[in-house]
Amino acid sequence: MFPTSPSSLSRSFWIATGFAASAGLLATAGLLAVSLSGVSFATTQPANPQSAQAQKSTMLRHVVLFQFKESSSKESVQKIVDAFRELKSKIPQIADFEYGVNNSPEGLNNGLTHCFFVTFKTEKDRDEYLPHPAHKAFVELLKPHLEKATVVDYWAAQ
Repeated sequence: MFPTSPSSLSRSFWIATGFAASAGLLATAGLLAVSLSGVSFATTQPANPQSAQAQKSTMLRHVVLFQFKESSSKESVQKIVDAFRELKSKIPQIADFEYGVNNSPEGLNNGLTHCFFVTFKTEKDRDEYLPHPAHKAFVELLKPHLEKATVVDYWAAQ
């Protein structure tokens, strides 16, 4: 990992995630990845950024993968899933939401069991979602049960 200062990144990313002080960062070929105490965040931007017109016809995907602690009960995990689902009704910037539990026979999930797929129409919508009080409350509910997380954002290409 290459250390860097938050000033070299989008101010809203650091404000929204609250990790400005101590983050390991790797930025290369349009991929931004941050790993913090077992929690990984990544965003991608195309090498040749899309025009405003092209972005209007695509959607920004926010993929969230969780591994829960073994000590977390099925009931606790279900409360977290339900709380994540409820964000769509609480945060108008969310254009679409879906989720599921891993059932891949490949065994390559590295312990990640739950996938949440949040869609935004613009980066501004995503940037408003991250610090939204309902999202912050969800994160607080999640923290005691979270073993590992990976987040990847990308513009959907056809």
